[in-house]
Amino acid sequence: MDKEALFQARTNPDFLKYLEETRVNSMKAGDIGLMYETLDSMLILDLDEENIHKLYEQILKTSFENVEKIIGNNEKLKLEGDNLLYVRALFEHAVEKWSYDNFDGAKELFFVIANIIDDEILEKSLNILIVFLSSKIQIDDFYDTRVDLDSNIDDEKYGYFITNFRFDKQEFLNENKNILETEYKNLKHLLGN
Repeated sequence: MDKEALFQARTNPDFLKYLEETRVNSMKAGDIGLMYETLDSMLILDLDEENIHKLYEQILKTSFENVEKIIGNNEKLKLEGDNLLYVRALFEHAVEKWSYDNFDGAKELFFVIANIIDDEILEKSLNILIVFLSSKIQIDDFYDTRVDLDSNIDDEKYGYFITNFRFDKQEFLNENKNILETEYKNLKHLLGN
């Protein structure tokens, strides 16, 4: 969207009314896809922060509730449909924790996600993040020095996650195998088994 289109959307009362109605209805319905669509629009348009926060909170609540049901049935989450958005919400929440230097909280959430998903690429990437979090690296330093921001994403579903690094992933995991094993041992209680 160019600046003119953004301005038109921000100042169009009919569109803003529609967006607010969609926000409220999507939250009532627990429609994760519609909630995210609305959230993304609100963020792009830089709309009311309080309403954005309420919507994000509902996205998290909906995601945690649904993920709990899914893993309660001893199923893993595939990165498709609503499950992709649930994983996205948990991942974003972990990144948010990291951005506030809550290294342990972020690490715990990445660990849980790594153990409830059915996706080798994302699982490997989450394990890399766990290793970095164990060293308490600041998120900005991590992005600046370790993430390959220029690489193309092979599959659109990975666009929500950190999966491209400036090093070979498998080599890194092999070199840091002991750290990861220690972290898994220390965090396994979170899986409840």
